[in-house]
Amino acid sequence: MARIISILVGLFFTVALAWSLLVGLFNFELPHTVEHEFHKAPKELHLASDGPFGKFDRQQLQRGFQVYKEVCSACHSLSHVAFRDLTALGYSDAEVKAIAAGFQVPGVDPATGETNTRPGMPTDYFPKPFANDIAARAANNNAIPPDLSLMTKARHEGPAYVYSLLTGFQNPPANLPEANRPGQGLHYNPYFANLNLAMAPPLTSEGQVQYGEGNPKPTVDQMAKDVTAFLVWTAEPKLEKRKQTGWPVLGFLLFATVLGFLAFRNIWADKKKKA
Repeated sequence: MARIISILVGLFFTVALAWSLLVGLFNFELPHTVEHEFHKAPKELHLASDGPFGKFDRQQLQRGFQVYKEVCSACHSLSHVAFRDLTALGYSDAEVKAIAAGFQVPGVDPATGETNTRPGMPTDYFPKPFANDIAARAANNNAIPPDLSLMTKARHEGPAYVYSLLTGFQNPPANLPEANRPGQGLHYNPYFANLNLAMAPPLTSEGQVQYGEGNPKPTVDQMAKDVTAFLVWTAEPKLEKRKQTGWPVLGFLLFATVLGFLAFRNIWADKKKKA
């Protein structure tokens, strides 16, 4: 009897706790703020790498790297990406060497031991555009431009967020309260959490980056998609291999499950009959 009572008491408290949790979830509301009212969810974005069978579009990745190199690299670093990694985008070793040599990376004078800069090599990582955080803040309205290596993995709906941010700069709406309007050096963007960005619109006009023949027209929208695809690759360069490995593993696990079930039935069949 005591055991039954203890079970009923435990069940009562479990049901009460579950009920209070559900009531709290249904009655929960985010505080009403101006940012919440004017903030927009990311735009819809489809890339070749999406989905369980998605693969990178190498031509698009090269265009995205071109946009990063000519536009974004002036402020944003790619500290987790080495120049030699660009061979995965379809660049030859000679092209990678030429790309690396176009960047100045920190070095050491072998004669004096003093720090200096030198042309990059394939084994080097992309250099930071600023010497330190103080220099970065001084050049960007007291804001430090974030590293972009893992940006599409570090933000909710990362690829769509980056694409929306790049194409979302606009004039503030007329009904936006004065206190929330962009101040000096800030720019309104409803896809950013607090609506105002220290970063100026990086992509401003068609043809800002000149693509080669056989590529789509370099509109602002196209350039934003291309550099977003490139940043998806920097954040997860092994994405294709992971997907290619995942399907055989799932197939093996399914086969092993069926085999285990059949073995179970075969082993216990006679014992069940005897029972």
